[in-house]
Amino acid sequence: MHSPNTPKPKGKRHTYEWYVVVICMLAYVFSFIDRQVLALMIEPIKRDLHLTDTQFSLLHGFAFSLFYAVMGMPIAYLADRFARPRIIAAGIALWSVATATCGLSQSFVHMFASRMSVGVGEAALSPGTYSMIADYFPKEKIGRAIGIYSLGSFIGGGIAFLVGGYVIALLKHASVFTLPLTGELRAWQLTFFIVGLPGLFVAFVFMLTVRDPARKGLAQDGAGNVKRVAMGDALRFIASHRKTFFCHYVGFSFYAMGLYCLMGWTPAFYMRRFGLTPVETGYMLGIVMLLANTTGVFCGGWLNDWLLRRGRSDAPMRAAWIGAACMLVPAIAFTQTTSLNASLAWLVAAMFFASFPLPTSAAAMQALAPNQMRAQISAMFLLVSNLIGLGLGTTLVALITDKVFGSPLAVGDSMAIINAVAIVLAVVLLYVGCRQYRASLDREAREVRVTIAEGQAPEKMPAGAATTA
Repeated sequence: MHSPNTPKPKGKRHTYEWYVVVICMLAYVFSFIDRQVLALMIEPIKRDLHLTDTQFSLLHGFAFSLFYAVMGMPIAYLADRFARPRIIAAGIALWSVATATCGLSQSFVHMFASRMSVGVGEAALSPGTYSMIADYFPKEKIGRAIGIYSLGSFIGGGIAFLVGGYVIALLKHASVFTLPLTGELRAWQLTFFIVGLPGLFVAFVFMLTVRDPARKGLAQDGAGNVKRVAMGDALRFIASHRKTFFCHYVGFSFYAMGLYCLMGWTPAFYMRRFGLTPVETGYMLGIVMLLANTTGVFCGGWLNDWLLRRGRSDAPMRAAWIGAACMLVPAIAFTQTTSLNASLAWLVAAMFFASFPLPTSAAAMQALAPNQMRAQISAMFLLVSNLIGLGLGTTLVALITDKVFGSPLAVGDSMAIINAVAIVLAVVLLYVGCRQYRASLDREAREVRVTIAEGQAPEKMPAGAATTA
């Protein structure tokens, strides 16, 4: 086995590197189980904690996304300077414990605080993982590697629905359980312990087996020395490519808004519109996510790499707007049909195309940014994406349902409105972003050529610049 710090011969299979991708994906699985299981238990949590749809949306979206976003930048700054596996392992342990403490909640405030802690822990995972993948793999494999990692989100979401449905079915005849130290717990509270605590084992394995790869593509100062990059440098880099990052950050954020609306409110929609039980909904949506979303992530990563091989330097942005355009009609139609089977068919298509941006959004950032800024630039994107997509998107659905329609049964119409607006904006911004992204890569490539002409090592070259230089 080769050390991850030694150069790989051409054609090497990268066995250890793929192991790291898989263990990161496993962590991502647990992160989405912990954040998504809440959606299936909407009715008992609302009943026991006396919540409205709007309050529940704040727990599901805003409480998580606020601290996920706020803590993402400082944690990413540490990941750009120190050992990334240690930071990620600490984050896994934190969100696992925080998920378990959701099961101790007796009020909206208690649950809100626990969900914020889940967000803090999960903020450590993706920026550090994206940065490591860019150091482990050549550019033509980054899309697939990030795609496999991103599978964890929907495997986790699917398992959350399946496990949640199974636990609800298993515990449906017992309303209260008594455990040592915690006292009496309801079935939904016990579910948080069941899905949260196993993550501690993943954190332990991650700490023992994942090694930090050597950093590639390091930014240099004028003398050709590796540059010490501060958080302000990352912000200045974003500002120097402001049009590209605006189209990327905001375009992908509206794309994410459509995805999070589907993931957050589809369980309530099927239970309210078609009268399904939580158990039936959990099994049905778990299967949909495990099939449609995971296939969509893989195809999004494959399309990115296929376009790159054919000389499309804007491949990540191009693959994303294609996916967004194909998502528009299914994301609206599944809420408007009166047939359960037809609704599910439209939902499968919507979930498939909703998954395209996970590998492509990350691949675009890793290709453009210097190494010391990759985690921070990823964290800035996750800040914008989670505040707009998860925090704002899921809450707008609830507000329209509560304040405009005034009926919980109208949640499908609220989803259709938000999805229509969000996805159209995503298509437009990502389409425009293709040209801006190509211009940014060309600009970085020109700077590399100037550096070579001045006799310095061309280590700053972005991963995607080779197709434009």
